[in-house]
Amino acid sequence: MVLAEDSVLLREGLTSLLRHFGHDVVAAVGDADALRREAVDRLPDVVVTDVRMPPGFSDEGLRAALALRAERPELPILVLSQYVEQTYATELIDAGRAAGTGYLLKDRVGEVAEFVDALARVADGHTVIDPEVVRQLLDRRRDPVRRLTPREREVLGLVAEGRSNAAIARRLVVTEAAVAKHIAGILTKLDLPPDADDHRRVLAVLAYLRA
Repeated sequence: MVLAEDSVLLREGLTSLLRHFGHDVVAAVGDADALRREAVDRLPDVVVTDVRMPPGFSDEGLRAALALRAERPELPILVLSQYVEQTYATELIDAGRAAGTGYLLKDRVGEVAEFVDALARVADGHTVIDPEVVRQLLDRRRDPVRRLTPREREVLGLVAEGRSNAAIARRLVVTEAAVAKHIAGILTKLDLPPDADDHRRVLAVLAYLRA
């Protein structure tokens, strides 16, 4: 397997643990680029990755997993993280219908044997999802506005009032570039891709008003 975890102590600990249980860790890396490179070169039977990795510590690990799954649809992938990255988690799970997929939260793994068993099931082609991940993904589908951070909700509220980016920047005492970045994040989280037939700011406001 190929293991990707940016924390050196956790990466070494997991490597030793997995080898103790008979797994062959052919590469243990600390960033998403190395994950993709090693997975392509070594063709592992399973990939274990964190979500937030260098350089941006946002969702690089999960996006790397999606890229690997696109190249090898049969590749089993287990995500082991402290966070539920809702934007891409559903995409990874949906893309894993023909392969094993797992998403476990580090803080909720209570037993080593439980983790090793979950990894084995994912490697065998099964799906293993932490119930908390399922709950958050279901909440996301019921109310997409819940995906927004408090600041993004504040920005969207000001957009709903009809304020321009410049007016929002003055109100929040930030730059217009920061406002534009928040709005781009809002549109992404609300699943509003560019579309010539729809005004995305209006659709975002409608989602906000329905919430």
